[in-house]
Amino acid sequence: MDPGTRNDRQQALLALFEAAPIARTYGMTASFPEPGRARFDLPYNPNFDHGMHQIHGGTIATLLDNAGWFTAAVHYGTWIATVEFQVRLLMPAEAVHLYSIGRVVRAGKRLAVAEMEVRDPDDGLVATGSGTFAVSKIPYPG
Repeated sequence: MDPGTRNDRQQALLALFEAAPIARTYGMTASFPEPGRARFDLPYNPNFDHGMHQIHGGTIATLLDNAGWFTAAVHYGTWIATVEFQVRLLMPAEAVHLYSIGRVVRAGKRLAVAEMEVRDPDDGLVATGSGTFAVSKIPYPG
């Protein structure tokens, strides 16, 4: 991916996500509703429920990681890698569409830090998280 403008990077990142098997498996869609802020929408799928018929925390963690990674990745023309991320599950989500959104706290030369949240359609806060992402010299595929 050419480092190009932020808009160019956003478009290239969206194409990268849409081509990823995880996008099809989860049925997630990605967007950048504001410059540099990634959003992931997950339609409800009962296959992602745990035994108590609520959306599994691992699915919610995936939404958080995606929002943080893509929000941070816009700032770089090379691949970044998730170093760590925290998940805080605040309330259960049952049979609802969820979305996540990220916000960069710091985009440094070697590390980026983002804060993320997952919400339900009524804008209820389901989970929050934070993540650290390492900047590499590896170009994006494609």
